[in-house]
Amino acid sequence: MISRKLKEAVKLSELKGYEIAHLAGLHPSTLSRILNGIDDVKAGDPRVTRIAKVLRLRPEDCFEQGENRWD
Repeated sequence: MISRKLKEAVKLSELKGYEIAHLAGLHPSTLSRILNGIDDVKAGDPRVTRIAKVLRLRPEDCFEQGENRWD
């Protein structure tokens, strides 16, 4: 499951959701499905790590504690 930190970073970003998606190489609907928990996301998912890179977050900050493969 993605972290609240990632959701908040998207919400607080100066970039629009579609811009974040584009820069991460995703369709805007994919970003929406990830953020809303519709798409099943596991720790280390490359889509989420690309979103993290766009938002300048560490990949391990994008997943709930206990799910990180980096723990």
